[in-house]
Amino acid sequence: MIIAHDGQNIFDHKSATFRSTWRLAQTANRIFADKNLPAPLIIAVFHSSSKSDPNGRGKDLTPQASFEAGVLAAQENIPPQNRLEITQLRGDDYQRDIAEKIIPEITNAIGHQVVPDKTAMIGASMGGLASLYGVFKYPDLYKTALALSPHWILGNQPLVEDLVNRLPKNLGHKVWMSRGTSGLDAKYEKYQELADQLMIKAEWQVNKNFKSVIFNRASHNERAWARQLPEALEFWIKN
Repeated sequence: MIIAHDGQNIFDHKSATFRSTWRLAQTANRIFADKNLPAPLIIAVFHSSSKSDPNGRGKDLTPQASFEAGVLAAQENIPPQNRLEITQLRGDDYQRDIAEKIIPEITNAIGHQVVPDKTAMIGASMGGLASLYGVFKYPDLYKTALALSPHWILGNQPLVEDLVNRLPKNLGHKVWMSRGTSGLDAKYEKYQELADQLMIKAEWQVNKNFKSVIFNRASHNERAWARQLPEALEFWIKN
């Protein structure tokens, strides 16, 4: 089972940013079929941005506990109209709704048995942060986080240190991260390198339960993430 953030960008090009989806279902179905595995259940969770609440996505996907613990938002990296107060964050409620409402309602309705070892959370940019945060909040539900282009510059080095430190250790989890080298992704380089160093220091095993991949010339958009999906999914289902 895959839980995907930014559900608007997962299935329907009409609701997707720039009219382009990740092609998650098509890619997952192909990879699983190649390995003679049944196709995974994909639950795409929409963020709450709307005309009345244009910053809903940021409120949902921000790792709330990190900022409540003292991480400061890097205001220079946030457009003035998107800046939020800590009291506006609802990352914990968002994660709780997924884990305690959305997943049970859907899986019960279709008779799907939730197996944590076969359950991954995936997201890109802010969704990448939310995927890491979800594994921290619900380590017994999600055993894998697939974080594409995690938006470290939301809080720079303090956010990297805080969020990596929150990840469950030695409990059978897997983490996959990526970054591109163009556009907004180019700003992630030193922070992703720090994340990689901290993961290794925390005894995550490279290519076993942790992998960090650089995609040359990849930018910060759905088409780039669609091209990264095969490698992320292969890492998840390996072993």
